[in-house]
Amino acid sequence: MGKRLRITGLAISAAAVLLCAPAHSADQALIEAAKKEGQLTWYTTQIVNQFVTPAKAAFEKKYGVKINFIRADPPDIVIRLMNEAKAGRVQGDVYDGTATSPGIKKSGLALKWVPDNAAKLGKDYIDPEGYWVATNLYVLTPGINTEIIKPGMEPKTYADLLDPKWKDKIAWASLPVASGSAGFVGTVLVEMGEAKGMSYLRDLSKQNIIGVKATARTVLDRVIAGEYPLALHIFNHHATISAQKGAPSGWIAMNPAMAVLSVAGVTKDARSPNAAKLLVDFLVSREGQEIYRDTGYIPVDPDVAPSDPKLRPDGKTLRTVAMTPEALDEAMPRWAKIADELFR
Repeated sequence: MGKRLRITGLAISAAAVLLCAPAHSADQALIEAAKKEGQLTWYTTQIVNQFVTPAKAAFEKKYGVKINFIRADPPDIVIRLMNEAKAGRVQGDVYDGTATSPGIKKSGLALKWVPDNAAKLGKDYIDPEGYWVATNLYVLTPGINTEIIKPGMEPKTYADLLDPKWKDKIAWASLPVASGSAGFVGTVLVEMGEAKGMSYLRDLSKQNIIGVKATARTVLDRVIAGEYPLALHIFNHHATISAQKGAPSGWIAMNPAMAVLSVAGVTKDARSPNAAKLLVDFLVSREGQEIYRDTGYIPVDPDVAPSDPKLRPDGKTLRTVAMTPEALDEAMPRWAKIADELFR
């Protein structure tokens, strides 16, 4: 099925090294080359107001290199880059996301390069083939409306989801993506194995899960609005962000959760290759990782804890099933087919 990652917190050995490591500074030759190029174009899947805007401002202030960005979903980024390559004029210098990298690599559009400072993250956060580095972590768990489901009344295990009281009360994003029903199916199959996992999913299908053709964020918003008390496979940091704003929003540390990497890489025919490399270097630097933290995301730097440390897997309270973007890409068609057959 592809390579699984060992995302159970972050490597102690890497953290220990960082205790005595100096602050990272990009290579001066790279900085000067990037300044000569003057600008770069970033194709991003990140939320603009939440992350892209503050990251852009910090990078431009630090290096004096302008960022032009286009926000799009992974399939659109891949198609856009493929069309640009066919026209002989690639516009995007940097790409990010989870489902972006497999298509870009298959199309021969990715540059084989990762920043030197990525080594601090550990090998599970670097593409084994050398094309991308992880920038932040997504953890997919159940989310609840805390006014409808009072503390202590939430389902705590996968078996609890089969309780008849949850019939017709569970929703999820019915999409063939890691954060949709297909991703939940994959989590179950990877954790329980084929026979036991399929048996569990058949039992779960009797709960009449409500499929919403929308993003996991939208499903969570509907839970917060009271349309459903419980949603499966939402981003746990989204629930925390909403709770911090006063919404009746919570998430459940149901083991295992699925952990998904958001990664960044440089395009092979980038017009501004040095500026592109500098941005990727910045995103995984201490300063860049602190921006992820401060905007509510889960950093991958072992020395930068999330704003709420409970969000990041520790292997005990919160354990995860995790795979590379390429392994997810390979498995997703089958998982989506099973989800469609059992839960349509």
